[in-house]
Amino acid sequence: MTLICIEEHALHGPTDAAAGATLLHHAPYMSGQSSSSTPVARGNGRRPAVDMATARRLGADLGTGRIHEMDRHGIDVSVVSWTSPTQLAPDDVATALARSANDQLAAAVAAHPDRLAGFATLPWQHPDDAVAELDRAVTELGLRGVLIVGRPGEEFLDAPVHRPVLRRIADLDVPLYLHPFPPLRQVQQAYYAGFDDKVTTELSLGGWGWHHEAGIHALRLILAGIFDELPELQIISGHWGEMVPFYLPRLDDVLSPGDTGLSRTITDTYRSHVWVTPSGMYHRPQFDYVRDVVGIDRIIWSTDYPFLHLDGTQDFLGGLDLSHGEREQVTHGNAERLLGLTTQRL
Repeated sequence: MTLICIEEHALHGPTDAAAGATLLHHAPYMSGQSSSSTPVARGNGRRPAVDMATARRLGADLGTGRIHEMDRHGIDVSVVSWTSPTQLAPDDVATALARSANDQLAAAVAAHPDRLAGFATLPWQHPDDAVAELDRAVTELGLRGVLIVGRPGEEFLDAPVHRPVLRRIADLDVPLYLHPFPPLRQVQQAYYAGFDDKVTTELSLGGWGWHHEAGIHALRLILAGIFDELPELQIISGHWGEMVPFYLPRLDDVLSPGDTGLSRTITDTYRSHVWVTPSGMYHRPQFDYVRDVVGIDRIIWSTDYPFLHLDGTQDFLGGLDLSHGEREQVTHGNAERLLGLTTQRL
């Protein structure tokens, strides 16, 4: 069965270099990420997370090495996105870096059109440039959507300055992937600091902090009425929805449409505008819960390559209690529908 994965990453060296000083200032603890000498084995027979040096090496490959890994693990199409934070680059180079990164990704897709697709990166600190680059990336380069790593700045995307970009994303009928990144510095210091380097780092990032941050990002878009204003806008949320699906009933209990001024409940809005992926978190209870609460027609597969190993992808999918039709939705049908993909490999 065709398998499309849509949170598959690459690293853009020039952007990482340009953003490095700002990232070091805001999140100096990131240097401890995945540095443990005794990583904890993951479930379902999968190996521990990839060390960052290896992830950077794998993430720089948009060609034969990536395709080889896809072949080894039965992945037919990868929708690749940059995890390099363009919005942290100096203002005077951000737009050029975004264009360069999108050109590079589009060239890789053109070289392997039946195996790769891509999400654009944008210079979020320049909203006018972001709209222009979005137009170019989608209409000229053929990229299938946009991924933002964290917040566009100190604020979230519900800030009015970013409305033109969101409106253009909706008009182009492409999705926006809300990917995690370090929490606001004052939040990190108050909530996650005070432990040894490894614990502080992982609690701030992949253990809890940046998932909570990404979940808040999605909730702010809902509560700000963005989806009432832009009914065509669709977003993607990884890591099983960054905690939000597990609190949708509670949110509805305490924030009714009478409180929020929204046209629907938070759950109904979420089910109509958010697509959820696992990002390599292969835990059966999470899958079952998201299927029940969000719906099978809103789940798209992803592995979080190259930050996680691909081992166990097919075994986990094969072990799910799904009908043939449901399996087709999860493995490729939902992705094809959202991204307008036509897959040839069977």
